[in-house]
Amino acid sequence: MTCPMRPISSGTEHCPYDYIRVYDGKDENSPAIGTFCGMGKFPYSIIGTSEDLYVEFVSSPAGPLLNTGFHFNVGNWPGHVETAGVRNGSCDWLLNSESLHSGNEGIFLSVAHWYPPYTSCTYLLKGRPGEIARLYFPSFRVNRIESPIQPYDGDCGESLTLYDADWPDDAKIIKTFCDTFSKPMEKHDFVSSSNALFVKFESKTGSYSGSSLYYWAHYDFFNATRFGVPVPGTECDETFASWKERSGKFRSPLNTLVYKRPGDPPADLSCTYTFITDKRLYARVILVVESVSFKEHPYAQCGHCWDSRVDRLIVREPPVADVNNDQYSQQQQQHQPYQQQQHQHQQQQQQSRQQQNGSIGRGHCICRSTVVNGPNSERQPVLRVISRGERLELKLLVDGAHAAASYFKQSAPLFEARYEFAHSPLCGPAILPATTDGEIEFPHYEALGYVAPPRSIKCIWELRVNRDRDVWLHFDKIKFASRSCEDGKLEIFLPGTAEPFLSICGENVSYVREMPIISAAQIAPNVRATGDHEFGHFNVDPVQTQTHLQQPVSPPTSQSSLPTDQQQEEHEWPTVIVQFTGTMAPARAAFKIAWTELYHLPRDASGVLNTQKLEEYCGFQCPGDAGCIPARLVCNGVVNCPMPEPRSIFKSTHNGTGFLGTIEEPNDESIETCGTDVVGERGNIAGSGNGVGGLASVVGSAGWAGAGLGAALAVLLGLICLITVCKICRQRATSRDIHVPY
Repeated sequence: MTCPMRPISSGTEHCPYDYIRVYDGKDENSPAIGTFCGMGKFPYSIIGTSEDLYVEFVSSPAGPLLNTGFHFNVGNWPGHVETAGVRNGSCDWLLNSESLHSGNEGIFLSVAHWYPPYTSCTYLLKGRPGEIARLYFPSFRVNRIESPIQPYDGDCGESLTLYDADWPDDAKIIKTFCDTFSKPMEKHDFVSSSNALFVKFESKTGSYSGSSLYYWAHYDFFNATRFGVPVPGTECDETFASWKERSGKFRSPLNTLVYKRPGDPPADLSCTYTFITDKRLYARVILVVESVSFKEHPYAQCGHCWDSRVDRLIVREPPVADVNNDQYSQQQQQHQPYQQQQHQHQQQQQQSRQQQNGSIGRGHCICRSTVVNGPNSERQPVLRVISRGERLELKLLVDGAHAAASYFKQSAPLFEARYEFAHSPLCGPAILPATTDGEIEFPHYEALGYVAPPRSIKCIWELRVNRDRDVWLHFDKIKFASRSCEDGKLEIFLPGTAEPFLSICGENVSYVREMPIISAAQIAPNVRATGDHEFGHFNVDPVQTQTHLQQPVSPPTSQSSLPTDQQQEEHEWPTVIVQFTGTMAPARAAFKIAWTELYHLPRDASGVLNTQKLEEYCGFQCPGDAGCIPARLVCNGVVNCPMPEPRSIFKSTHNGTGFLGTIEEPNDESIETCGTDVVGERGNIAGSGNGVGGLASVVGSAGWAGAGLGAALAVLLGLICLITVCKICRQRATSRDIHVPY
């Protein structure tokens, strides 16, 4: 009689007699891994969760018929790598950034021991607010389920799922790995969009010896804090709007993961920081680059910044269409053949693409790491730019070939900068076109009705001057809130100078009485022969830089056939920058600045003045050698000619003695000039033979007597008014306003 051999079986219901029971621990109170009986070779290895396994052998009362027993081998199996986190239960982990040292990576492994069917192991990667989590697998292998505890015939008996959330949200699945159809993804970065990433391992079969998905996972966290508003669909673009923050600081991306470039060869990195305002709030953007720190490029040098592949910063203002040029172009196109119009259209499209790439336009390019130190070792800004319009861009370009090796997980910023929106509607127009005369009045009273005065204000006026003209600034009125320069300061800058040409506040307001003439040479555009501009098309509130600043040449317009360099120079205006910084509460500053352009007649080779342009530009010759002004500015109620120093003369008396006196030359508003009623065809005042109108030629002695009597009455009336005003003022608190009457 032969008895059939019973195959290896598991489970209490299949093993009522002789069996072996294995416990995951030191005694029978530990979790039972399984109960086994039958005859043959056990097909699986059993791996416990710790260093102890408890094996229990139970025999039936009858004893074994064939005197058989069991035999097993015991060996060591590598345990888990120590995971820097908190474990909840058997295999649920909380892995937070606080458990990692700065810049370090955490590790967790696949389940390498037994687990029952329907086991679920989770790993929550939790960073600080503003951080993002990264997970990648240096090693990943997908096997078939070799030692299942419970058979399963369907797909995905075991799976590993990554969620872009802090819980298993099926709407935010990044990737699912399955034992039946998934391919392993080694060294691929899985990055969360927030500060949490959830990993879940599930098994429907269970296992005696570990997961069929073998992986070695690394994780770390990166600071993804943004300074502006992130632009959707971009890696690192940000927008700064004046209606959100008036000023602030920013720097290169804190998230150094952006320097780990994808592709072969690695793609370049481009981060664009856009500053946007609205004239109803502010008309200008002030951008100050505090520092630049680029690593040496292994394959390129900072030669010509715009064309090189080196890491660089580009600061540019999007070009504003010239309405006059557009109108001229439309008129020209009406008389051009179709082929020529098509050629010009293609050129405009190419220039538009180049402008989008930052290769053409108004701007600066910085590609060298430079530390500019001033007096007392104070760090000076690398570049300060004041926009002419409502939009300004800073672009960071990093070559992908060395981005990861140079900047990945490096805490030092590539650049640091700050911004400020300035020139509110209370300042009035920001750009004052070139005219022979004009005024800057603050505050702009038309805006007072619908703009709430801010506590502090900064106004920047760009006063454009016609070429080859001097300009004279003079104050009609000026008032500061106090004598402190912190409450109000008025500064005048000239092109290419670091220090203000003139700085006025309450403590030195008397300086405005003697305003010097600003010559044409002082405000001429600083244009280099190569077309590169020291300060470009921007108003750089002057900072002398030692960085590699270059400007590309603007594209030629259809209006001119000049060479590009000459054309670029034609688009540059001589300018004077007037800047006011102060407070608006509790007292308000107020001033009115008038300006006049002064023309100098050219001289021929022999030194004789060329008077051909006298009627056009020089209707009136100002006293001294100050220049001349158009006739329409004479006797218009505003002094447009600067007064020279009085000349000393010796006057003799009727008795033969004499005394030393002074004489002042008549200007455009003096009584000697405006006292005549003889007006020429162009409105200029006809005068005597010496070139100015003489009041004595039309007014007799009786007229002088009447004038003297009128003057005496006016003086008497003025004294009465003065006494009345003094009595009223004594009853009031002394005003802190400082007035400079003229």
